[in-house]
Amino acid sequence: MRTSVAFGVVLSLCAVGVVGAAQAAHAETVAQIDRIEQLTPTRSAVFVDSPSMGREVQVQVLHPVSAPGTRPTFYLLDGVSAGSESEYTESTWTQNTDIEAFFADKDVNVVLPVGGTGSFYTDWRSNDPNLGVNKWESFLARELPPLIDEAFDGNGTNAVGGVSMGALGAGNLITRNPDLYTGLASYSGCLDTTQLYSQDFVRATVASKGGDATNMWGPAGDPDWLSHNPSNNVEALRGKTIYSSASTGLPGAHNTALTLDGVTAIVRGGPLEALVNSCTQSFESKLEGLGVAGVFAYRDSGTHSWPYYQDALHDSWPTLQTALGR
Repeated sequence: MRTSVAFGVVLSLCAVGVVGAAQAAHAETVAQIDRIEQLTPTRSAVFVDSPSMGREVQVQVLHPVSAPGTRPTFYLLDGVSAGSESEYTESTWTQNTDIEAFFADKDVNVVLPVGGTGSFYTDWRSNDPNLGVNKWESFLARELPPLIDEAFDGNGTNAVGGVSMGALGAGNLITRNPDLYTGLASYSGCLDTTQLYSQDFVRATVASKGGDATNMWGPAGDPDWLSHNPSNNVEALRGKTIYSSASTGLPGAHNTALTLDGVTAIVRGGPLEALVNSCTQSFESKLEGLGVAGVFAYRDSGTHSWPYYQDALHDSWPTLQTALGR
């Protein structure tokens, strides 16, 4: 009898040990905020231990100085100039626009990931020799939102947007996670990758940062390309609030050819924006064909450059207010 009791105790202790080890292992795989550093009264850097990414990821949050109650959250992604987490200490939105001042008096949180160069903010099927581990959809759509809501009084209402590369990333996030987001803002982004030229554009964007898009969505014709094409998943946008902007690529009010940067903005940014304009018109046609509403803002002039993205951000705010319930 004593032997049986002793054996039972050992089994119980073993079971407790197994459960404890399992709980500990589970705890280690849950994303958590490592630290928050307040940079200004309305901007904080948040460092998140991300199991999906296998590293610490920084996001910066624009927030009110002080406001009672809870508020919605706008996730806003960078373009290909995002750089890597080791190279950049902030979002290119805060580097190149007045976004912090613009949102300072608005009762919303704005989440700005730091890094993500060439990644399209998606889950890659394979690690890339140069761009490493990219599981951005898992991080942005599953790990991060509850942490932001808890730390910054989020109310669970979210919209997502992005510029250029980040616009396609945002389009995929909302169409693949429609229950998470109420709205989409695309600033000079190509949200219809049906045509081969647009897929080549995506591949060239990744390659410009040393990556291989085959590691992202597979070879040409792979079903992953269709599943990551917002225009192929329009039904998921029904009932969402949508804003999409594009210019013609012709030099506009912000362009000057008197400097090297000015020449580059025209010579390189003009054709890029013209391609984006074509993609945006195709995306609008797909929505109209299925009876899905959206706000489309086309400008007669403007290149693929930051002054025009800033104008579009300001112009989109009334639409974003609707998406965010503000």
